[in-house]
Amino acid sequence: MKYKCLVLDHDDTVVKSTPEIHFPSFLKTLEKLRPELKMTLEEFMLYCFEPGFNKLCFEVLGFSEEEMAYQLQVWEDYVNTHVPVFYEGMREIIARYKAEGGIVCVVSHSSSSAIRRDYKENGGIQPDRIFGWELGEEKRKPQPYPLQEIMRTYKLLPSDLLMVDDLKPGYDMARSCQVDFACAGWSQSVPSIIEYMHKNCDYYLEEVKELEKLLFKKEEE
Repeated sequence: MKYKCLVLDHDDTVVKSTPEIHFPSFLKTLEKLRPELKMTLEEFMLYCFEPGFNKLCFEVLGFSEEEMAYQLQVWEDYVNTHVPVFYEGMREIIARYKAEGGIVCVVSHSSSSAIRRDYKENGGIQPDRIFGWELGEEKRKPQPYPLQEIMRTYKLLPSDLLMVDDLKPGYDMARSCQVDFACAGWSQSVPSIIEYMHKNCDYYLEEVKELEKLLFKKEEE
C-alpha cells in the first residue's frame, strides 16, 4: 500500500452527520442563547471551515464559558440519541485497509466515545487510535499533536500517512506536519470550500470509491 497509516476525520468524511446531527443541535443552542440570530447550513459549514467551530462560538458569537458548556451539553444529548451512518463503501475500505496491515486513526472534533459507537453500529470495526474533542484546544486539530503522536507511537514518517478530511482544520494540521492530504469531496456542497480544496489539496476525491483507488493503487494497477 502507498500509505502505512490512514488518518480519517469523522464527521462528513466517514459519516454524514453535520446536516443530520451537528447543525440541528447547534440551532437548538442558538434558539436558547442567541434567539435573534439565524444561520443556514451553508453559513454553519463555512464557519466550521474557517475559522473553525471553536472560534465560531467564542469569537464570532461571543459565547461565555458557561454558554459553551451549555452548547456542549445540547450537542452531547443530540449525539447520544442520533447515530449517523457510514458513507456507502467506507466500511469496506476501512476493513480492507486494516486487514492488509494498515493503521487506521481518527482525528476529529467529535468525542471519542461517539466515534467508537458510530464504528460499532456501522459494522463493528474499530480504529487503532482516536483523537477526539476531549483532548482540549491545545491538542485537537488543527494543532499538530495528533499527527505527531501517531508518528511517534507507530514510528512513522510524514510520507507514511494520508490525512482525509472535508474541512480546513484537517488540511492545516496535515500541512503543518508535511503529511499528504485528501479532501473528502463527497460531502462538499459549498462552492467556495470546493474551490479552495481543489486548489490546495494533494488529492480532491469526489466519490468514496476514489479513496479506495488511491489507497490500493499499486496493488490494482
